[in-house]
Amino acid sequence: MSNLTRWNPINEFDDLMNRYNRMFGLARTNGDREGKDLFSRSDWSPAVDIKETDSAFTIEAELPGMNKDDVKVTVHDGVLSIQGERKSEEETNDKKHHRIERFYGSFLRRFTLPENVDENSVKANFKDGLLTLTIQKAEPKEPKAIEVEVQ
Repeated sequence: MSNLTRWNPINEFDDLMNRYNRMFGLARTNGDREGKDLFSRSDWSPAVDIKETDSAFTIEAELPGMNKDDVKVTVHDGVLSIQGERKSEEETNDKKHHRIERFYGSFLRRFTLPENVDENSVKANFKDGLLTLTIQKAEPKEPKAIEVEVQ
């Protein structure tokens, strides 16, 4: 009779990451999923749809259970960033969690904007857990002709 061992690739990956972090002196605690773990601080990211019309780009991010104060949108050097944090509900004496499938913690999504947008035109709307960003397209810049004198 032979013993069978069930292969779990997640455990092997976790072991590999722990060895990697020890090698570089980074702290990582096994099983810590409350935001102290180096890798759990951005272990989820909201689903995003990007759409384009003749006049604008629209980015829609699903952020259920969050409100507008939990989210920050910035544009810097042609990069649009959406960041925030979904806080987990604390377990209390009168309520126990039996299953947690939703992701909690911080997230950061970055998008490189095309050159044909007006970075100052970003408009944000947050309703029913859906963040909608609208970025207007800019008029294409005409190439500037410079006359060169030949001597």
